[in-house]
Amino acid sequence: MNAAQFGKETSGTGAFVRQANRFTKRITRAGTDGFVPEPGRYRLVVSLACPWAHRAVIVRELLGLQEAIPLAVVDPIRDEGGWRFTLDQDGRDPVLGIEYLSEAYLATDPDYTGRVTVPCLVDTTTGHVVTNDFPQITLDFAGEWTEFHAPGAPELYPEPLRAEIDAVAEPIYRDINNGVYRCGFATSQEQYAAAFHELFAALDKVSERLCHNRFLLGERVTEADVRLFTTLVRFDAVYHGHFKCNRHKLTEMPTLWAYARDLFQTPGFGETVNFDHIKRHYYGTHGQINPTGIVPLGPDTEGWNSPHGRG
Repeated sequence: MNAAQFGKETSGTGAFVRQANRFTKRITRAGTDGFVPEPGRYRLVVSLACPWAHRAVIVRELLGLQEAIPLAVVDPIRDEGGWRFTLDQDGRDPVLGIEYLSEAYLATDPDYTGRVTVPCLVDTTTGHVVTNDFPQITLDFAGEWTEFHAPGAPELYPEPLRAEIDAVAEPIYRDINNGVYRCGFATSQEQYAAAFHELFAALDKVSERLCHNRFLLGERVTEADVRLFTTLVRFDAVYHGHFKCNRHKLTEMPTLWAYARDLFQTPGFGETVNFDHIKRHYYGTHGQINPTGIVPLGPDTEGWNSPHGRG
């Protein structure tokens, strides 16, 4: 079994190093890469367990792109072949006709040997992957698919705020989104400790920011909030124990816990969370961390719907 198939790439120092995105073409109104927004043409393939894919699901919901961009959901449990379409009838995606997402990757690049990742957008006319560039996918949903946004859809990446959003989102990615993985997949005590301290320093910093703002950039939800939420909503269920991010639980960080509940109760967020898929994926596919494969029964998730007091 290749460890890279299960999301584990480490340097010689024992530090986790995330694989670069292989397919980075964009779907734009100008069609610069040969792809333009076209309802029904592209299939968004996601795992409901994956925080990077979860971003795309949330943004799709917030912008009202459900009909324009059809969704394919893979099984939360990966085997040696990677992400599987076992949730669909006969174990095949009904549109793409494939059993494994790797089939689309190899149809696009027969020499591809890296890890197959979600989210990705697949062109249904060719069966080829257009992009698995998860940071850019949501930005393009916000900026390039505007013709198909629902009336009143929020501006998640407005031009006047882009520089500030980017500045806020960069350390969130480095130290929080990816930071939990740097903790969980570190193979040396030193690299784990460094990632652990950077993670909680960054959480403390955003918590301080949120003491003065309802959301990261004030009174409106932006792309930055989406990116932070997908890590926070998984924190107590998997990262605290499974990835050893255990200085505090989310529920023990009052400002972040209230902020996360505020987002969870915002239409487009909470209904996209699947704690069953999240727990089964992390505890069931990271054999090097959890060799027994036992999935914890907790934590209690009822608190996510309790009043948050941030209105």
